[in-house]
Amino acid sequence: MDTTIETFEQDVIQRSHERPVVVDFWAAWCGPCRTLGPAIEEEAGKREGKLDLVKVDVDAEQELAARYGIQSIPTVAVFRDGEVVNGFVGAYPAATIGRFFDELLAKETAAAA
Repeated sequence: MDTTIETFEQDVIQRSHERPVVVDFWAAWCGPCRTLGPAIEEEAGKREGKLDLVKVDVDAEQELAARYGIQSIPTVAVFRDGEVVNGFVGAYPAATIGRFFDELLAKETAAAA
């Protein structure tokens, strides 16, 4: 799902009170972003219902990029309870992203116990 400054509050902040929301800050001209995009979408899809993936085009949504201090793309930020709680910068292979998501969800499970 793509989000904008108008829908970010609902798409990310409010939803992050229910489950982790992973936000992919990217741009169309960014080669590493085009590599990361399919990998992160695939890995998030494998965990559907446990976390949500939202994409922010930093060129179209410069205010959001500035608000969250995005200085390099791709940047991935994980929101939980309205706050950034984790993330990474750069393009990683699907296996690495999968481990990142699994560790994130394991912490969620442990926190709920």
